[in-house]
Amino acid sequence: MASGYLTTHVLDMARGLPAEGLTVTLYRIAGDGPKQLAQMVTNADGRTDGPILPQAQFETGLYELVFEAGAYLDKVGTPPEEPRFLDIIPIRFGISDAESHYHVPLLLSPFGFSTYRGS
Repeated sequence: MASGYLTTHVLDMARGLPAEGLTVTLYRIAGDGPKQLAQMVTNADGRTDGPILPQAQFETGLYELVFEAGAYLDKVGTPPEEPRFLDIIPIRFGISDAESHYHVPLLLSPFGFSTYRGS
């Protein structure tokens, strides 16, 4: 069994706080199309309560994290616009080492975002 795992963390850069209550969905991307593996909601620290892809399910391949930014921004009272500039944020990435910890954070504001491979 692989010893790697996948985590995420969402920070609300406009408010200077962790993004609590943001829904994140993980898909594995394969030849037969995307397959949903997990859906979680971020906690008070902006993280999921456990790995979004734990060791038991971890394998190399192509994945996509989908962050429901628009619903989160609505929930925290960010002034609405119709439509929102950012609504659904997909981040597609590859896992090439089954023994590593992959951390894919999201730095979010109403008009921009950033990500990187964290530790």
